[in-house]
This record gives sequence, C-alpha cells and structure tokens, in this order.
Amino acid sequence: MATETTATGAVPVARGVSRVLAKLESSIETGNYYEAHQMYRMLYFRYLSLRKYEELLDILYQGALTLVNHDQHTSGADLGLLIVDTLEKGKITEDAEKWMQKIALLLSKILPSVVERETLLVKAVKWSASVSKSQVGHPLMHKLIAQIMWNEDNLAQARHHFLLSKDGSGCGHMLVQLSQTKGFPSEMDLFIAQVILQQLCLKETSTAAETFATYTKYHPKIACTEPPFITPLLNFIFFLLRTIEANQRKLIVFRTLCDLYKPSLERDPSYEKYLQKIGMIFFGASQPQRPQTEGMGGIFGDLLNQFFQGLDDDLEDEPAGGSHPRAVAGSAPAVKEDLD
Repeated sequence: MATETTATGAVPVARGVSRVLAKLESSIETGNYYEAHQMYRMLYFRYLSLRKYEELLDILYQGALTLVNHDQHTSGADLGLLIVDTLEKGKITEDAEKWMQKIALLLSKILPSVVERETLLVKAVKWSASVSKSQVGHPLMHKLIAQIMWNEDNLAQARHHFLLSKDGSGCGHMLVQLSQTKGFPSEMDLFIAQVILQQLCLKETSTAAETFATYTKYHPKIACTEPPFITPLLNFIFFLLRTIEANQRKLIVFRTLCDLYKPSLERDPSYEKYLQKIGMIFFGASQPQRPQTEGMGGIFGDLLNQFFQGLDDDLEDEPAGGSHPRAVAGSAPAVKEDLD
C-alpha cells in the first residue's frame, strides 16, 4: 500500500485520506466552504502525486458539484479546472465523452458571471481538442456548450459553438430563434446563408445540409424545404448544397451559379471570401491573392482562422444593439495563452 511520511513515521495514505474526507464532510455541514475547498485541493495534490487519476477525478467532480450546489461558484469552477488538469496529466481518453458531459453539467450550474467559468470552458475545449485530434475541439464538447449558451439565451455564443458541433438540427433550430429575436424579417435569409457558407469552409457538407433543411422547415417565414424559396439567396444556398452533394463539382457550374445570384450575394461582403474558399475546396478553383485581413474575434475565432487559412470572418464584436447576423455572431472572450 502507498504510504505518506509524517512526524511519527509511515502511515497508509488511505487512512490520511479518510480523515480528510471526514473533515471535508464536517466542513460542508457547518458551512465552512473555504476550508472544504482547500481540503479538496490538498487531496488533488496527494492523489496526483500517486497518479490515482480516476479516484481523483471522482473526488474533484463530487466536490465541485457540492460547492456549486452551496452557491460556491468560484470554488466549484476552480475544482473544475483541476478536473481538466487531471484529465490532461492522466491522458484520460477512454471515458473522454463521459467527462465532457460531466464538465458541461458543471458549467451549466456555474453562474455565467463567474470569471473562472470562462477559463474552465476554454480549457475544456482545449483538452477535448487533444482527445479528438482536432484543432478546434471535440464536436460533442462544442455541442454541449452550445446547448448551455442557448439555454442561457446567449445566442451569439451558442451560434459559434453550434458551428463547430456537427449538430445541424440543433444549429438550425437555434438560428430560427436567433433570426426571430435578433434580426429584421428581411434578414432571415442572411442568418442561415452565413452559417452554411462557414460550415462548407469547414468541409462539413452533411452538417450544412441538415442545418439548412432544419432552418427552412421550421422558420415560420419560410416553412418549406424545396425551391422556389421566398428569396433568391435561399435558392442559391439550396442549389450550391445540391451541386456539392451530387458531386457535380465543375468549376463552370459553380461560377455560373455565383454569377446568376450575384446581386443577392453582394448583400454581405463576407460571402465573397467564403465562396472563394468553397470554390477551392469543392470545385478546384485556384487560390486568389489574399489581402491583409483582420482575424476573427475571440479564442475560437483564432482556431477557425486556421481552417479558413487567413480568410476573414464576421464574428468579431460590433456595437451592441445590432440586428444583422454579423452583429450577433461574437465568440468567447479571448484567453489566448490557454491555446498556445
């Protein structure tokens, strides 16, 4: 049995841990949450030194939930950070999706105003990226975070995480709400068009098709899934998706489609950059000379830039009160050092 050294000699670790756990329970019962938090951190260092990662994860998770349920949100978030740290140091991959769900539950219980929650969110995405071998994070982690943000009516961040979630149905439903609450009726096609073009830039063709089908079916101003749609831009997106899905990837077809719907595509200057990327990915277009551009706003924008290869994005923050899709497409505040 592993031992710890004390002034009186060697004592089994299990005995020392049992004493700490008993004192922990007493601290919680008497409302001494600071002391309880410190003892959880003590257990963290003790178990980490012994590489007892699974036992440590369970202790930290139950501790985080206990503290948050007693309105100790900052302390609960701190233990959440230790959970992610343990997952990283223990190289936990077998139950990775289970821990993504647990971290998401913890995030949902922590008040959005707690600064440490944002740090926990960023670190969780970074850890999930190492698990999924994806630079932008595991789709499940993004899906769970998107649902949290949606439940909190933070549709701007929900949109951003849905974009990386591969959940076309959820993304489509959220965009319907976003369009109805943040946009003018005349902009309902702009909301879906920008997301579809971004998904195609990420090579998520099936997700883009599902997002479009969901949005057009359930948006009360559209309520159909086949052309003719009520605006030319929706027709363009439909035919672009069909052309890609049918593997009719001739550059002349793509260029003809863009020329035909040019007036509608000029409604948003960002479309040109997305379409250039789509032309290269799916239709063999040559890479245009890129001007100097500003990067996307936020941490996850930095990650997406790696996929767009320098192409601009309209997710950076605009003045409050804007109703255009670009005005509500902000991403999480930057903590860049966490993703270096």
